Amino acid sequence: MKFFIDTANLDQIREARDLGILDGVTTNPSLMAKEGITGKENIIKHYQAICELVKGDVSAEVIATDFEGIVREGEELAALAPNIVVKVPMIKEGIKAIKYFSDHKIATNCTLVFSAGQAILAAKAGATYLSPFIGRIDDTNWDGMQLIAEIAEIFSLQGFETQILAASIRNSMHIVSAAKAGADVVTCPLPAILGLLKHPLTDIGLAQFLADHKKANS
Repeated sequence: MKFFIDTANLDQIREARDLGILDGVTTNPSLMAKEGITGKENIIKHYQAICELVKGDVSAEVIATDFEGIVREGEELAALAPNIVVKVPMIKEGIKAIKYFSDHKIATNCTLVFSAGQAILAAKAGATYLSPFIGRIDDTNWDGMQLIAEIAEIFSLQGFETQILAASIRNSMHIVSAAKAGADVVTCPLPAILGLLKHPLTDIGLAQFLADHKKANS
């Protein structure tokens, strides 16, 4: 399973990269604004800076919701760097645009997916990735991981090549559950990734090893 970090913060991207497990980045206008990145020119420069830090795929989101606008923005984004993936919303015009991008060899990430039916449409259109929003589904008292498992089963049976990118990951257990459910990728904040490192027995065991080493060498 691939690990993407969901942020526009360059320091966090560097930290995840230096950990040695980072495969890519997802970001969006909200995350850009959180870092104080506003205005088309500044956003473009920031995408380019991210692409220079990361060898893997970097999802860059379109703002338009009409077919022509999505295609225009998507082509502009794809031209920024070879590892840009155009992030397109799960709407009728978005599916049409994903098919266009697929025909023109432009990688896509279909975002805001909340059902297996939507996932099938995205895969049929040729999306490179699709992003079910696990945390937001859980917020409505549905089981987001059940959706991941359902999509994974359908894709396996039908031979779809679209990768399932579990998004809206809230914590470390979400990452483990997504892996068990069959996700190809998880995208999450840095704290969720770092949380996988932690276990109280690891801390206790390390403290004991260090104490024993100190006694043996005192």
